[in-house]
Amino acid sequence: MGEIYKHLSSEERAVIQIEHRRGTSLRAIARRLGRSAATVSRELFRNGAADGTSYDATAAACSYRRRRERSVRRRKLTEGGWLHQHVRDRLVYRRWSPQQIAARLKRMFPDDPARQVSHETIYAAIYAYPRGSLKQALIDALRQGKPQRGRRRTTAASAAFVPEALRIVHRPEAIATRQLPGHWEGDLIKGAFNRSAVGTLVERRTRFVVLCRMDGCTAQNALEGFTRQMKKLPSFLRESLTYDRGSELACHAELSRRLKLDIWFADPHAPWQRGSNENTNGLLRQFLPKGADLSQASQTHLNDIARLLNGRPRKTLDWQTPEEAMAQEMADYAKRVALDS
Repeated sequence: MGEIYKHLSSEERAVIQIEHRRGTSLRAIARRLGRSAATVSRELFRNGAADGTSYDATAAACSYRRRRERSVRRRKLTEGGWLHQHVRDRLVYRRWSPQQIAARLKRMFPDDPARQVSHETIYAAIYAYPRGSLKQALIDALRQGKPQRGRRRTTAASAAFVPEALRIVHRPEAIATRQLPGHWEGDLIKGAFNRSAVGTLVERRTRFVVLCRMDGCTAQNALEGFTRQMKKLPSFLRESLTYDRGSELACHAELSRRLKLDIWFADPHAPWQRGSNENTNGLLRQFLPKGADLSQASQTHLNDIARLLNGRPRKTLDWQTPEEAMAQEMADYAKRVALDS
């Protein structure tokens, strides 16, 4: 393996100046410096006259520094600029991810590279900040890291109240392929000591999020909380609900009757069968952290959080937001109704 190349130092340039004026050959100067003759020749050519006789070490060092300054790539996200402010606002206030911000900018300004930035550049800019409150605020705005990658919760593996006929294996294929709207995934996220909870619902096709305030963690609380919020949805958006085997849905038959929707239960230890909901629950921990008393969260506050999530562009939606995707589904449904009437 060859030696790592190092730029010429001020002392080496001084040696080159003195020896070259003495008439020392390039090879002899190179041997004295432990350099190649090509390095010495290149240094004289860049910073001297054509014959190298006017080489000056001080001027050569200044020229070297100017070239180095020009070669440094200018930072795209500089404080005070429009792009920096745009990225910061969406990162901190809207809680978009760097990838969502980058993709949306590319979509907004497809022909203007100056108004685009890659997600890697955003990450690099965040971690390049000096230590302080601003850097911490930006890091806190990123997705919450898990103590161990891929760690899954280990709740009860089965529930006696789940009938065989309602297992996810019997769920229609059209739901699995997300062909039509109105099919939801649901769960509870728990607060401190499992004494409070918030219901989470994600529409499978549009990834639209609905949050439900709960008065507690019991099956009756879940029944009332899910009923209250899902009744606000148009009937064509209440087709089915896929849930895990948590005991809080023991009143599933009554929930199905009230909302006139089908309920399906995922298999034990299979969170990927409700992947959209599991992902959403992870995002929600930015706003509803573990250990918090979730009973203090009002429905208005939960609606504000849901609005933030629904306003984020999603890669799986071709960088549309869930809000935009849901609006399109509503418009398509209205057109179909108008044509049928």
